Amino acid sequence: MQKLVYYVAVSLDGFICGADSDISGFVSEGSGVVKYMADLQQYETTIMGRNTYEFGYAYGLQPGQPAYAHMDHYIFSKTLKFDNTHEKVHVVPDYDVDTIHKLKESSKTDIYVCGGGVFAGWLFDKQLIDVLKVKVNPLILGKGVRLFGESTQGCQLELVETESHDGGLQLNSYRVQYGA
Repeated sequence: MQKLVYYVAVSLDGFICGADSDISGFVSEGSGVVKYMADLQQYETTIMGRNTYEFGYAYGLQPGQPAYAHMDHYIFSKTLKFDNTHEKVHVVPDYDVDTIHKLKESSKTDIYVCGGGVFAGWLFDKQLIDVLKVKVNPLILGKGVRLFGESTQGCQLELVETESHDGGLQLNSYRVQYGA
């Protein structure tokens, strides 16, 4: 069974974006960004919530099209509908644990959890995230979208790798240990 890997940028105070989805303070170039883009090539499947998918519209993503050309996309949303949908884009009409388990069983690679907030919080509450890879940015946002939305669950993390990159970016990889 493959793992769910939540791979996301975060501020030192735990936000994946600031107010109004602002990401302008995050490190946007250098060795850490190059590593992240290269790492994305290892995934054939991505899952995300509606807000994360629609966030891409501001960067040129067209509705119903894949954000990552080489990945199958599963967008979990009760309200998202498209007139035309690319064959690599699938809307899952409800947050469904069974769908996540089927994806973990059928995927040839680990699964990239794109974005976060509400959806990542739901995955975390259901103990479905296996690996947390955070690109820790050297800034404090004060407000915005939290790493795990409104989740209040806690757990232990096992640090498996850490790397330092240009611009003060730290890439930390953790194995999630629920109930530990």
